[in-house]
Amino acid sequence: MDSDFGMVRELSELQKLRSHYQPQLPPCLEGTAVRVEFGDASTAADASGAYAINRSFPHTYGQPLAHFLRATAKVPDAHIITEHPAIRVGIVFCGRQSPGGHNVIWGLLDALKIHNPDSVLLGFLGGSEGLFAQKTLEITNDVLATYKNQGGFDLLGRTKDQIRTTEQVDAALNACTTLKLDGLVIIGGVTSNTDAAQLAETFAERKCSTKVVGVPVTLNGDLKNQFVEANVGFDTICKVDSQLISNVCIDAVSAGKYYYFIRLMGRKASQVVLECALQSHPNMVILGEEVAASNLTIFDITKQICDVVQARAQQDKYHGVILLPEGLIESIPEVYALLQEIHCLLRQGVSIDKISSQLSPWASALFEFLPPFIRKQLLLHPESDNSAQLSQIETEKLLAHLVEAEMNKRLKEGTYNVKKFNTVCHFFGYQARGSLPSKFDCDYAYVLGHICYHILAAGLNGYMATVTNLKNPVNKWRCGAAPITAMMTVKLYGRGNGASSLGKPALHPATVDLKGKAYELLRQNAAKFLMDDVYRNPGPLQFDGPGADAKAVTLCVEDQDYMGRIKELQEYLDKVRSIVKPGCSQDVLKSALSAMSSVTDILSVMSSH
Repeated sequence: MDSDFGMVRELSELQKLRSHYQPQLPPCLEGTAVRVEFGDASTAADASGAYAINRSFPHTYGQPLAHFLRATAKVPDAHIITEHPAIRVGIVFCGRQSPGGHNVIWGLLDALKIHNPDSVLLGFLGGSEGLFAQKTLEITNDVLATYKNQGGFDLLGRTKDQIRTTEQVDAALNACTTLKLDGLVIIGGVTSNTDAAQLAETFAERKCSTKVVGVPVTLNGDLKNQFVEANVGFDTICKVDSQLISNVCIDAVSAGKYYYFIRLMGRKASQVVLECALQSHPNMVILGEEVAASNLTIFDITKQICDVVQARAQQDKYHGVILLPEGLIESIPEVYALLQEIHCLLRQGVSIDKISSQLSPWASALFEFLPPFIRKQLLLHPESDNSAQLSQIETEKLLAHLVEAEMNKRLKEGTYNVKKFNTVCHFFGYQARGSLPSKFDCDYAYVLGHICYHILAAGLNGYMATVTNLKNPVNKWRCGAAPITAMMTVKLYGRGNGASSLGKPALHPATVDLKGKAYELLRQNAAKFLMDDVYRNPGPLQFDGPGADAKAVTLCVEDQDYMGRIKELQEYLDKVRSIVKPGCSQDVLKSALSAMSSVTDILSVMSSH
């Protein structure tokens, strides 16, 4: 199969047109003179986990933020990196395929060649397995020609999404040493970038000269934190899914007799569902975060849907569209606990046909209650991160089955005396992963590729390439790098048998913020969506004209730009230093002390919670 990677693609006319699009760069990355400024030492967002993270990552924790500025920027402490020797860099796809991934490679290659034409970029064939086996393909413009602005990960391919065990880490280190790599760029999501941080720490500990850089590429949109506003691929996935959902909505209102249950890819977080709901306006949206926060059971959810069906029937509406995330099944308390018992037994080597008999009484009762197709899917071995194989569990069919049973019951009881309830089920995800990337993802990925080079040129290890202010035009984007350890948290686990009480420092999926502006926007419109059929069709993915520059609603409504605010704070502190210095008046000094005392008191209280 390795021989298939990197082959020249046969492109359609549209693909050819897209391959000629030149992504934009913000002014700070243009030319060969990029100025880098280092901020203060970083810390963990959750102070309670700082000690554990520092202990696990003594060589890479507490590193400063890096800001990349245009050469003309008048910043006293920033400097231009003048020496650009030829370097060798390896790049590997570790996460699930996400539109735009190829443009990260393109951006990195362009940056390497601009600064030194003798630099070499090696792509590892077959993901992390290719890294361990040292299977490489030298990336050139000719190799990239038919992959620029194209979807998928088929230039290099991918396999397992982990570099975690001692054997795997040793193999990665051996590959980097043997191939004399100055840098290793890991493209992926939450799990892959956690592995990148561990790899960087191990390399530093063993005095390996290879620097490790992470890139936030995941369709799930769940690698979000104070430094990372969006993930490559999320914009495209949501636009493609939203069109599919909108088509189904129009079909629903046209036929007037079906309820569509649509499950969307996105793993544990409901970020994709939230964004698609805001773009397409389905009747009902079930977020895993809402279910977990309210401790809703599978029966509570079934009742909610049935009540909606009944309310709509009273308005002579016998159709509807319901969205749910693939991670919903793990958000339902009793089902999550059942999964924990099943996974514990699987880890103990219990055969699948014996598991039912070894469950606790309540778990066994729930298991037997579920329809046979769901029972079979719950018995699948868990993923590498110990979560269920969410894409294989047909939660939409389970809910459709339970709702239909309840509506038939109400029909017999006379409480629901209208048309028969009919369902159609869909799972959207795979249909969008290989899509041509949106204009936003093309630009964003290409910029991140350039940033990867500047991180390596600055000699940084264990950093993630970051861009903030993304909701604005490209010329307003702020480019930088943040230590991956500054994004980590340490979670406590206490649900279910076999679950450990204290987790290791890691990047964790960012779930939908139920206090955030995007969620509030959904809630404000929920009643209207529920009853009024205000379906919205954003149309197919646009590369030019109206809609081409549209960005994710969830990106635009949130007030982010954390890196920009850090920079602004630094400027205020610099102004204070320039005003309050030996020789200033007593009144100026007293005012500064009073203000600083108040600020530190407030911040101390806030940071302790």
